[in-house]
Amino acid sequence: MGLILIIKSRSITSRETQVMATLLLALNILSLVVAGIEAGESVTITLLDSAVAKGAVCLDGTPPAYAYSPGFGDGVDNWHVFLEGGGWCLDADDCLGRTRYPIGSSAKLMSEVKNGVISFGGMLDANSTLNPNFYNWHVVKIFYCDGSSFMSDVEAVDPKHNLTYRGARIYDAMMDELVRIGMGNAKNALLSGSSAGGLATILHCDKFQSLFHSTTKVKCISDSGFFVRGEHFIGADWRESFYSRVVSTHGLTNMLPTSCTSKFNPTLCLFPENLVPDIQTPLFLIESAFDSYQIGSNLYSPGDRSPRWVSCLQNLMFCNSTEIEIMKDFRFTFINTLKNTIANSSSRRGYYVHSCWRHTHIESPRGSICSLFVGHGLADKNIAEAVGDWYFDRSEFQEMDMVNNLPLNCTGDDQPTLLKKCMDYYIQH
Repeated sequence: MGLILIIKSRSITSRETQVMATLLLALNILSLVVAGIEAGESVTITLLDSAVAKGAVCLDGTPPAYAYSPGFGDGVDNWHVFLEGGGWCLDADDCLGRTRYPIGSSAKLMSEVKNGVISFGGMLDANSTLNPNFYNWHVVKIFYCDGSSFMSDVEAVDPKHNLTYRGARIYDAMMDELVRIGMGNAKNALLSGSSAGGLATILHCDKFQSLFHSTTKVKCISDSGFFVRGEHFIGADWRESFYSRVVSTHGLTNMLPTSCTSKFNPTLCLFPENLVPDIQTPLFLIESAFDSYQIGSNLYSPGDRSPRWVSCLQNLMFCNSTEIEIMKDFRFTFINTLKNTIANSSSRRGYYVHSCWRHTHIESPRGSICSLFVGHGLADKNIAEAVGDWYFDRSEFQEMDMVNNLPLNCTGDDQPTLLKKCMDYYIQH
């Protein structure tokens, strides 16, 4: 209660709210840039112009985009499809704001990426030493520009803002294209995604499996996509209101899985705890019990985030005892929610739940292939190793850090030192 009093002690102006929202968006974009800096393989971005005729377009009407690195060697029959994340927009003005960035417009994406080329790193990398399990697979990154976790399909165009809500069509058009160029004949297939893309992976997992023959090994990885409702935890009303507006704006009521909407209000069907139990396809969850995005953005509305709280989020050393207790309570809520969800699932799940102050892992060496050297290793495994063991049925990897009840600052060494340690580790193993 102490922090709530601190937060309420001064009213936040609408201008300050806008500034905070802009800052959060900028931080999200910065995280994408950092992921690119850490990465290795250069891959060209392609616009799927054929999708326009199907109405499968970004918020601003531009065609969707993807980056594709072909498989080779004994990985030529294996496919890894990665869904980019980037939050959601909850009303027309919010969605319009996204069209000024790559997360709402492929035109902005192409104008901001030098020479139309990005880097694939982490578990998307073609380096056989650093990414031994998946290095020679076909890898496709689908860029996120719809603000609905690839779920919206509204026929009408917003007449005031000229916005289109067509995330589900983008997903379908992309899958049609990948099947056309050979994915339908895959022996092994993997759908993954981070953040909002991690939620999209959960939502589309069974649908993805339906694209393949019964003999194809198909699995899914949700990276930082397990957004908890926390019904009895701080901010429950704010979270439910936020996702209710996402459902309304993007017309998701009839787009969400009926296995969920037959039991819950559609708003609750954007919370994975109500989705995962009904997923039939094998699913792996990569999470932090101190997810920096959920703690930073999903506990309080922008207008209720005091400067004191923002300082704490930016540097854990600035957090007082009350704020640390809130984070510990979040961890307790998160772990119990995840445990209950897995216990109620129709089949066993793989999971890797660490305690680092982090959000998203797959695209970053620090977050996946080298995670053992920055502080979030479990059972002496990197996240990438754990996922590989699980995917290839070497083990049912199910590990959760139950020792650390405080958020860990897992930054690790500078990039060259980290990669050398990581390379040496894989060579020796």
